[in-house]
Amino acid sequence: MQIEVVTLFPALIAAGLSAGVVGRARTAGRLGVGTENPRDHATDAHRTVDDRPFGGGPGMVLAPEPLATAIRAVRARLPAGAPVIALSAQGRRFDQAGARRLAALPGFGLVAGRYEGIDQRVVDALIDEELSIGDYVLSGGELPALVVIDAVARLLPGVLGDELSAEQDSFGAGLLDWPHYTRPESWEGRPVPAVLLGGNHAAIARWRLKQALGRTWRLRPELLAGRPLAPDERALLEEYCAEAGIEAPRA
Repeated sequence: MQIEVVTLFPALIAAGLSAGVVGRARTAGRLGVGTENPRDHATDAHRTVDDRPFGGGPGMVLAPEPLATAIRAVRARLPAGAPVIALSAQGRRFDQAGARRLAALPGFGLVAGRYEGIDQRVVDALIDEELSIGDYVLSGGELPALVVIDAVARLLPGVLGDELSAEQDSFGAGLLDWPHYTRPESWEGRPVPAVLLGGNHAAIARWRLKQALGRTWRLRPELLAGRPLAPDERALLEEYCAEAGIEAPRA
């Protein structure tokens, strides 16, 4: 997969991609990430890439020409049909389903905005879609770009040491993850649940699903609102709620 990022701060992208899962994916040749700096396409001595907004108001706006030239340079390096995506508060919320959708592509471009945003004419002319990683304000699009790249990279074949890791992550089945434990069997008087020590894989799978359903209902109930429950899942969730002393969702 090839990903290209339009950014005023390529060093931020490089630093965020140098270690961990993404770093290993790049070293193994499973993921390529390039950057394009709009400042390299500015035509004045000060390498200006922004200007005051028409209509007044605070802040500056990324000007069309240097940004558009950078986006076109990125598009020329991307595989055919790869979309160019702007990281924007106006965008669709990025989630695990979105990560899977992007992971199925041969590549994509990301445009990391700065200041008050980018000239809308560039969005209209050159951007295929907009994505947001959440309802809060950041200084620029570099951190969202890194979030998207990391979420997508771990879904690429051969990137994770165990292919089941991505399938069993939180949100993989629309649920939060179950609790995890490792040695020692007791820590500060807190034991590991006995079911995990018995070697009964069917019982362990049942416990894990029950915990995932219960955690999701307790912490992120909106995730279950859009996910139909199979009869066995509903029974497990009701069992979890009875054990925890909390109200189960209505059928």
